[in-house]
Amino acid sequence: MSVLNSIQNIFRIEELKKRLYFTFALLTVYRIGAHVPTPGIDGEQLSKFLTDKGGALMGFFDMFSGGALSRVTIFALGIMPYISASIIFQLLTVVIPAIGKLAKEGEEGRKKITQYTRYGTIVISLIQSFGIAVGLETMANGQFIHNPGWGFRLVTMITLTAGTTFIMWLGEQITERGLGNGISLIIFAGIVARLPNAVVSTGRLIKAGEISIILMMIVFVLMIGVIAGIIYMERGQRKIPVQYAKRVVGRKMYGGQSTHLPLKINTSGVIPPIFASSIIMFPATIAGFIAIPWVQSFAKQLAPGSVVHDLIYVAMIVFFCYFYTAIVFNPVDIADNLKKYGGYIPGIRPGKNTSDYIFRVLSRLTFVGAIYLSVVCVLPGILISKFNVPFYFGGTSLLIVVGVALDTVSQIESHLLTRSYDGLLKKGRVKGRR
Repeated sequence: MSVLNSIQNIFRIEELKKRLYFTFALLTVYRIGAHVPTPGIDGEQLSKFLTDKGGALMGFFDMFSGGALSRVTIFALGIMPYISASIIFQLLTVVIPAIGKLAKEGEEGRKKITQYTRYGTIVISLIQSFGIAVGLETMANGQFIHNPGWGFRLVTMITLTAGTTFIMWLGEQITERGLGNGISLIIFAGIVARLPNAVVSTGRLIKAGEISIILMMIVFVLMIGVIAGIIYMERGQRKIPVQYAKRVVGRKMYGGQSTHLPLKINTSGVIPPIFASSIIMFPATIAGFIAIPWVQSFAKQLAPGSVVHDLIYVAMIVFFCYFYTAIVFNPVDIADNLKKYGGYIPGIRPGKNTSDYIFRVLSRLTFVGAIYLSVVCVLPGILISKFNVPFYFGGTSLLIVVGVALDTVSQIESHLLTRSYDGLLKKGRVKGRR
C-alpha cells in the first residue's frame, strides 16, 4: 500500500509529472523512429539475412539500437557512435595533457569536452554509415539494394548520421528536462522493447511442449536471484574513513569532521563487457560470412556457450575492469586532494602511503567486481546451451537495465524527499550508480 501511495505522490508534484511525461514522449519518438526504413533498401529481406548470418555480434549491437540495426532503419547506428566517442575522450584525458587539463576545469571544461564528443560522434557515424552502405552493396551481390552507387552511399551516410545525431539530441533533452540519464534510458528502452517478443515465444514453446513448466519456474527463480545479486553488487561500496584536521582561517575554524571515501565494487560499470563482447565477437561474425571449412570451424569455437569463448571472454572482462578503473580513478590524485585540504585516512600517512593504500583496496575491489561481471555475462550462454532457454537473459543487457532502473528511481526519490513526500521504498533512499 505504501508503494502505491508513493507512486501517487509522483503525480502530485507538477514538475515531476511534467518530467515523467516528457521522458515518455521522447522515448516514444525514439521507438517510432526505430521502425522508419532507410531509403533504397529492401529492409524485410535484409533483416532475415542479417539475423541468419550476423550471429552473436548482430544480436549484441542490435541490443543497443533496439532492433534498428538488423532492420537497417534510420536509427540503425543507434547511440553506439556517441558511446564510442565518449569512451575515446575519456581515454584521451589520460593520454593528451591538454584534454586532461580541460577535464579538471569544472563546468566550462566539461562543456568543451561534451562539444568535442558531439563532433566525434558525427565523424564516427559518417565512417560507420559509409562502411554499412558499401557492405550492403557487396552483400549477396547487392540484391537488397534498389539503386547501388555513390548516390545510395551518400543518402545512407546522411540518413544514418542524422538518425544518430537526433538520438543524441533526444538523450540530452531527456537528461536536461526529463528524468534520469537520457542516453542510458534510450538504451534501456531498446532492450525492454524486445521483452514482449521473448515472452510470447516462450509461451508458444511451453504450449507446444518443447519446454517444461518446471524448467521455466526454475529459470524464473534464478532470474529473480540474479537481479537481486546485481542490485546488491551495483550498490555495494567500501567506505574508507577520512578525517579532516582542524584549521583556523582568520577568525573561523574549519575541518575537524569525519567523512568517508566511497569505493564502488564495480567501478568500471558495463564498459568491460561491451569491450570484451565487441572484440571477441568480431572475428566470429566475419568468419560466419566466409564459406571456408576451417574458418567456419574457428567461428564455432568462438560462439557463445563454448568453453573457448567463455575463457577468453572472462579473461578480457577481468583485463578491461582493471584497465578502465585505472583510467577513471586515480589514487594519486585522490591522495593529493586529501592532503591539500587537510584530510587523511586514520593510521595512514598522507601522500604516497595514502595513494598506495587506496590503490591496494581498489585492486581488491576491482577483482571482486570483475568476477561478478564475468558470472553475470557468462550466464546467458550457459542457460541457452545447457538448458535450451529460448531467450537471452543476463549479460550486458541485464546490467544496463538494472543499473538504469536504479539511477531513475534514485532521481525520483530525490524529487519526492526534497518535497517532504515518502520515497518509493520504505527503508532509506535508493542509491544509483553515480
